[in-house]
Amino acid sequence: MWNSFLGKRLKGCGYATKGAYMLIKNEASIQVQLFISIVVTIAGFYFEISNTEWMIQIFAIGLVMTAEGLNTASEEIANFVHPDFHNKIGYIKDVAAGAVFFAAIAAMVIAGIIYFPKFGWI
Repeated sequence: MWNSFLGKRLKGCGYATKGAYMLIKNEASIQVQLFISIVVTIAGFYFEISNTEWMIQIFAIGLVMTAEGLNTASEEIANFVHPDFHNKIGYIKDVAAGAVFFAAIAAMVIAGIIYFPKFGWI
């Protein structure tokens, strides 16, 4: 069964679930992002945001979590390939962190657009 098309997909989902668990368990940056995502999800229920706002909020959460995961993976690969300090490895790590920064800024803007009016700030 595990060699069938469906079996291979189920096996892949198992690996992905394991990877997500490992990220949440071991990476402080993902833990912070998970906490923030829980807070804004609670806020979404509290303020009864629209379906469109839910879709955009969930997309933003997914974008940041994905960027954090890819950043972690690239850092781990870089550390494995070259464990000692190297300028090029440092550059690669900084660029990956910059991608997370872009995703986080976009998510904060989205949160502001959704929630500032709820507090009467806009």
